[in-house]
This record gives sequence, C-alpha cells and structure tokens, in this order.
Amino acid sequence: MAAIKVLNMSGAEVGEIELNDSVFGVEYKESLIHQAVVTRLANERQGTKSTLTRTEVRGGGIKPWRQKGTGRARQGSIRAPQWIKGGVVFAPKSRDFSKKMNDKAKKAALLSALSKKVADGEFIVVDELKVSAPKTKEMAAFAKALNLNKALVVMDNDDVNVIRAAANLPKLSTLPLAQLSTYEVVANAKVVMTKAAVEKFQEVNA
Repeated sequence: MAAIKVLNMSGAEVGEIELNDSVFGVEYKESLIHQAVVTRLANERQGTKSTLTRTEVRGGGIKPWRQKGTGRARQGSIRAPQWIKGGVVFAPKSRDFSKKMNDKAKKAALLSALSKKVADGEFIVVDELKVSAPKTKEMAAFAKALNLNKALVVMDNDDVNVIRAAANLPKLSTLPLAQLSTYEVVANAKVVMTKAAVEKFQEVNA
C-alpha cells in the first residue's frame, strides 16, 4: 500500500492515508478507458434528428411536364431533391446511439483511470470539504490554495452548500461518490477526494 498526504482546505498537510494497491494501483488500461468514455458520450446523444426524404414530402405525385419536346430537362416529380421544397438525399433519421459496457469492464476502467491520476501526482485527498454558506468565494479560495485548475471534487455525500458554492467556478466540478465515472476522471486535470470518500470507495472496490 502507498501512503498519500491528506490536506485541509487551506492546502496544509494534516495527515496521511493508505491507498489500497488493488484499487489505486492497478494497471493502466487505455483501451478500457477509451471504451468507457465512448460509451458515456454515445449514451448522451439524443439521436432525435429527422429530415424528410423525397418519398415522405407531401405532393409531387404527378410528372410536372411531359418527358420530351419541351426543351427543358426531364423531371419526374417536383419533390425530387434538386427542387425547392423537395426531399433530402440521404436524410438523417432518428436512431439510438446508445452503447453497453458490462459492470466488470466499467469498474476496471474507473480503477485504471484513478490509478493513473495517483501515479501522475494528480490525485489529492482532503480531510473534509465544508463551507459555511453556498458562497463562491470560499470554494474559489479552496481551489487557489490547492492550485486546482480544471479539477473534479468528489464528496462522500451530497453537500448542497459545496455544490452551490462551486457552481459558478467553470474549472471546478463537484460530484458525489455514487456518480463517479471514468469520463469525469479523465476529463479533469486533477481529482480531489475527501478522506471519507476514499475510505468508502476502497471499502466497496477492494
């Protein structure tokens, strides 16, 4: 097991915590992480776009003029793609973009992504995360003290005050432990977890 410093909200060291190697020291698996990120992004796509093809546009059932003798190009329908108000060629249609990934692979991807953050020194543990009121000022001071730029803060519970206080900081995201995913880990430069969240995460995944 590797030990990592525990900091307070001012950035001062207040202790250490042991990280389980089976959770925070697993092999880096880029292909699994890529699969998890692609799956997450695909599942967020709505796929509701739809445009009419020439068979779906109303009208155009009669040939606009006879085939020969008019001096104009032959036409079969005024709803052909080259006509104004005609159908669309290869029209986009509603579809389901969702992908599936089994739970074992999801877990392996998440542990791999977190282990990479630990190995690269981009994982920070804080003793607790509390603010007196939902004020941006307190979370901004916290981010400055820990030199956080594009960071994910993971809490062991849903602290409404912390969530609201960080809402106006575009480079600071807050997330309860239950919603932690591979995508959120790799999308941020640093990951900050409360000590309680680390202990709970290790207990569940060890």
